[in-house]
Amino acid sequence: PAPAMVGAPARYLVFFQYFGTRYSGVMETKSDQALVGVQNYLEKAAQNLRPSAPIKFHISSRTDTGVHALANAAHLDIQRAPGKAAFSGKQLVQGLNYHLKPEPISILSAQRVPSTFHARFCALSRTYIYRLLLGCAHYSQIPVFERDLCWAPAGGPLDIPAMREAAKFLLGTHDFSTFRSLNSETSLQCPVRTLLQLEIQPAPGFLSHHYEHRGLEFWEVKFKSRAFLYRQVRRMVGALVAVGQGKLVPQDIQELLELKDARAFPPHAMAPPSGLFLKSVEY
Repeated sequence: PAPAMVGAPARYLVFFQYFGTRYSGVMETKSDQALVGVQNYLEKAAQNLRPSAPIKFHISSRTDTGVHALANAAHLDIQRAPGKAAFSGKQLVQGLNYHLKPEPISILSAQRVPSTFHARFCALSRTYIYRLLLGCAHYSQIPVFERDLCWAPAGGPLDIPAMREAAKFLLGTHDFSTFRSLNSETSLQCPVRTLLQLEIQPAPGFLSHHYEHRGLEFWEVKFKSRAFLYRQVRRMVGALVAVGQGKLVPQDIQELLELKDARAFPPHAMAPPSGLFLKSVEY
């Protein structure tokens, strides 16, 4: 009999979330490390769907060790054996989630997209939130349910109006060289980015209405841009918190931008990864 014709693979856009504390970031790593990437688990789950060619996740937004995602995105191509129909979005979500447990990684949705679609390059914008917890004199005062999910900067209350004043300097299009960490890959990237949104707002904590008497306050810093530089959000948060603590004045943010030098960034001012969440990728 004539061999069955192998059709083109089906391309899908998937949205997925993860609790980032136990991973080395979202990107794939060598599997012999103590911490591996979220991508390792996604691709391992996908291989259990018995595709006729290995499945690669092309991830929209890189996140670092300890950073979380409420919704990251990726595209993947699935080639099934001849005669087998392409998965529906719902089948793909259920199949991948079945093989992802017990990891704190979940597929939120999947849909067919054209073969020209690319999860990283077709994204219009990315939104991150950074969660701050105020009112903790010591790490031990962070509620157990909030550990690894926020940053409680030491040293009393923050001057939120000063932080909002400083945030205005970051909005718009700038050379953000001072606000990126350098590594071998990023030194060649163009440092100009356009920050579309930067808001500092009070926010609810997880179960916080059950411990109101403790005087804890949660705040969220929200950032939106088409793309961000390596560790740009954590550096911007760290600088804004330094303003809130009185270590910097709002005008210092403008001066840091104008210096265009990663080495000019104040030492130890970068916010830790635990409070950072990729909230959404927009197409």
